[in-house]
This record gives sequence, C-alpha cells and structure tokens, in this order.
Amino acid sequence: MKKKFFFYSSLVFYILLLGVLFYFTFVRDNAEKHDKIGAVQEVPQTTTSAKAEVCTQKNVLEFYYYAHDYPLWEPNNKYGMYIYPENESFFEIAQNLVNSSGGDWGYVLIPYNMADRDYDKWNRVFEQLRNKHLIPIIQLWDVNLDKYKKQTQEAANFLNSFLWPIKYRYISVYNEPNDSSFWYGKTDPAEYAKVLNYSIEIFKGENPDYFMLNGALNTSAPSDGKHIDALEFMYQMNQEVPGIFDKLDGWASHPYPQPNFSGSPTARGRWSIRAYEDELEYLTSSLGVKKTLPVFITETGWAHAEGENYNGSYPSVETVSEYFKTAYKDVWLSDDRVRAVIPFTIWYQPPFDHFSWINRDRVPYLHYEVIKKLNKIKGNPPVIKSDEYVVSGC
Repeated sequence: MKKKFFFYSSLVFYILLLGVLFYFTFVRDNAEKHDKIGAVQEVPQTTTSAKAEVCTQKNVLEFYYYAHDYPLWEPNNKYGMYIYPENESFFEIAQNLVNSSGGDWGYVLIPYNMADRDYDKWNRVFEQLRNKHLIPIIQLWDVNLDKYKKQTQEAANFLNSFLWPIKYRYISVYNEPNDSSFWYGKTDPAEYAKVLNYSIEIFKGENPDYFMLNGALNTSAPSDGKHIDALEFMYQMNQEVPGIFDKLDGWASHPYPQPNFSGSPTARGRWSIRAYEDELEYLTSSLGVKKTLPVFITETGWAHAEGENYNGSYPSVETVSEYFKTAYKDVWLSDDRVRAVIPFTIWYQPPFDHFSWINRDRVPYLHYEVIKKLNKIKGNPPVIKSDEYVVSGC
C-alpha cells in the first residue's frame, strides 16, 4: 500500500516538475519574444525631417515624350533650306536663316543614301537638329532597284533608331522619278508606284509617326524620251497601284520659276512657283483623291548670275532677292496648303552653284541676307521633351 502511494506521489511530482520546466522553457520565453517584437512595431513615428535624414536613397527615371500630336500644328514656321548631312557647318547656317527674325522650328531637307548605315554620323545629325530647332525632311536617294525591298526595310529601321526632334518623321520617297537622269536612265511610272507603295507600307509598319511624301516630280518637263509629263506620270502610277496617292500623308512638289529658272514670282501654271496648284487639282479632279494633302515644297528657287563663273543668262542676286521676297509674302506664306518651303540649295559645286545661297567660302549671297531679315514666327511643332520621375528607394 505504501509502495503504491509512493509511486503515485512520485508520478504527480514529476508531472508537476515537467510542467514548470515547460513553462519556463517555452511559454515564458515566447512571451518575452512577443513583447520584444511588439516593442519594435510600436516605435513612435519619426518626424518628416527625421525621415529625410534616415532615408536618402532614390531612383531617378528619365523619360521622353512629345509636346502634342497635331500633325498640322499652328503656328508653323514655313521657312526652310536644302542642306547635306556631311557638312556640320550647314546646320548652323540654315538655322541662322530659317529661325531668324523671331522665327523658331523651321525646316531643312536632307538627302539620305539608302545604303548609308553610319550610325555616328546620323546620330550627330539628329543631335544638331534637336539642338538647333530644325525639322528634317529626309529625302531617300540612290536605291538599288534589285534590292529595294531589303534596303527599304533596313533604312526604315535605321532611321527609326534615332531621337527625332519632333513627333512626325518626314520621308520623301526619292526625287523627280519622271526624269530619267534621276531614275537610273529610264522613266517607269509603274515601277516607281510599286516602290513608293512598298516604302509607305514598310516605313509606316516600322513607326506610324513616319509622315510619307512622294518623290516630287519635274512639273515643267515634257514627255520627250528623257522625261514623262508629270500629270501623265501620275496617271500611270495610279493605274499600276490604284489609290496610291491616298496613301500619302503629304504632297512634295518642285515648283520652279521657268523658263531658265528665271520666271516671274507672280506667274501661274506649271512653269511657275505655283505649279503645286495644278498637281493638287489633277489629284482631286482626275485621280479622285479624297485626302487634303498638305504641300511640302522640297525644291524651288531662282538661279542667279553670280557664281564661280558669271552667267548672264540668269538674273542678278539683287533681282533674285526681290523675287524671293515677293514669293514668300504674296504666295507661299499666304497659302494655307503650303507647310514648308525649301529652296535649292545652301551650296553646290559648279554649275549648280548659281542656285546656292552661300559661296564656297561660306559667305552668304544677298538673297540670304534679305530673307534672313524677313519677320518669321515661332513654330509650335510636337517637339521632343524630357522629364524625370523620382522613385523612393525606402
């Protein structure tokens, strides 16, 4: 009996002892840990200034955007100049002309060889365009017709890799294809229509912000074996690719003052600086184009007698200066259809130096100085802008 009592008493004792050890080992220890965690969570909030001292880490994300997306923005500075990408000084000379006398965001036309993949050169070109507030119209040239599809794809991708100064990326698809001297010794409207159609599709597919223009035609040339009349050329293009002109975003035109690049600025018709009017009329009345195509005059201007060799068949620079003043004030600036006027050319070797606005030594001719003084306006294109977004690292 005593043994049984001792056994049960010992068993109860050991059970109680184990309970005490369990309490101090697990329950109390966990309770203390819980109290410590609660103390950390309940630390009083620091002040704003204290937080700034404690947390200084931040990430800055730079991003780009365009000011707006109006393709026919106003006001629009129509003044422009034909330049070349290889000569960096031309950009400043053009800027000093087209953005002078209150102007900003004028235009330049720049030829682009379809085999050119010189990234560093074109990166410098686009950097200058942004810095000098110049809107580029890139004119394609020198395509290999046997490889035009491949070259078109590569060119669209290459040009899209740069940071353009405004949202819209103007592309003029080659130059005067109705003149055999500019289209590989032949005039082939059906072939050009297919090339133009393919170019529009590829460039637009690469980036919908590409703004596609035709290759301006020689409007004063007759059908003579070396040329095809511009309107007949347009008709045959539309026969080959019906509706080709409705695929354009704008109309490129070369309205030169004929005859002999010396005609009056007040003349009308296809031999005048208003030749684009005849082209637009033919597009709508004869070819059924429904779009209202803004006009980009990608070449125009008078030849002057002065040059490395004097040519008296052309008017003097004094006369040419007055012609240009009249043309801008009474024709181009007052015509809402015209978006840009780009005279040919800033400078070219003889015999085309008679079209130049500066001489070989970079000295401006008189008409450069006269047009520079004309009042201009600040354009409001959808320019590229940058901003920063700050993300706290705490």
